[in-house]
Amino acid sequence: MSPHQHGSTMTLVVNPSAGRGRTAKLLPRVTAALVAGLPSDTLKVVQTSSPEESRARCAEVVRAAQASATDSRRDSLVVMGGDGMMHIGLNAAAQTEVPLGLIPGGRGNDFCRGVGVPTDALGAVQAIVDGVVRRIDLASVTGNLVDGTDHRWVGCIVSTGFDGRVGYRADKMKRSFGGLEYAVATLAELRTFEPLAYRILIDGVPREQTAMFIAVGNSAYYGGGMQACPTAELNDGLLDLTVINPVSRATLVRLLPTMFTGGFVNDPAVELLRAQEVVLDGDGLYAMADGEELGPVPVTVRAVREALSVYVPAPR
Repeated sequence: MSPHQHGSTMTLVVNPSAGRGRTAKLLPRVTAALVAGLPSDTLKVVQTSSPEESRARCAEVVRAAQASATDSRRDSLVVMGGDGMMHIGLNAAAQTEVPLGLIPGGRGNDFCRGVGVPTDALGAVQAIVDGVVRRIDLASVTGNLVDGTDHRWVGCIVSTGFDGRVGYRADKMKRSFGGLEYAVATLAELRTFEPLAYRILIDGVPREQTAMFIAVGNSAYYGGGMQACPTAELNDGLLDLTVINPVSRATLVRLLPTMFTGGFVNDPAVELLRAQEVVLDGDGLYAMADGEELGPVPVTVRAVREALSVYVPAPR
């Protein structure tokens, strides 16, 4: 489906500080490429300075786009920044017909990878100019969440174990490690990590076990290109679960590099499962997703079919 109709408005909500300022440098080239590629559209650019402002602006854009939609006109929201901005954009546009454009400018860019959008900004602009929209699944997460709400949409992977602790540590780092934050955090976390006690429900069936982590994925990637759920599909109405059963720290160190290729799934310690709904609970677990904090467990993760419209590259 192609929603580019003559006279549509495309609003670009951008966090210029994402990617430690890289987004601000890219912004002039991105806006020029959008204007050149979509000469009959109106482009509005909204620069924000905080997640709260980004959430409010994205919600406003989606409301206005819904109000102005006709058979011949469909306005769209485009977000530019890191995975946090993508997370804000998909939460604003979820369960509407408003198309979401993704322009990566951060460190991880995992949601873009998951939906097949190029991880370079100008390549991502071309996907928006192509005008091909795909309807994809999202994960619905409910619980006592850190922002005071009880619901969030997730595009990538909900992590609660070793992976969640690494993500939390990387997120809190005060200094830059040139994109190696996740690797540095991994080594720091490994020093003291022990397998965690999980109590989970998989489509209503209880399961208690210790594990290094249990990742629950809507799409394949997290942690800056790690394929924790390498067989995830965005239109099957199912979540992918990756369970790494207890292993030595040495084995975990050996497995981690192969998470970038998905090859780790061949290790006997790894289980791959699928489910429509997963309740994650256990001792000392904290949920992270899309590079953002969700909050303490328990959280319920549910696959929701065709919850989001997103621009993807045209088949070449």
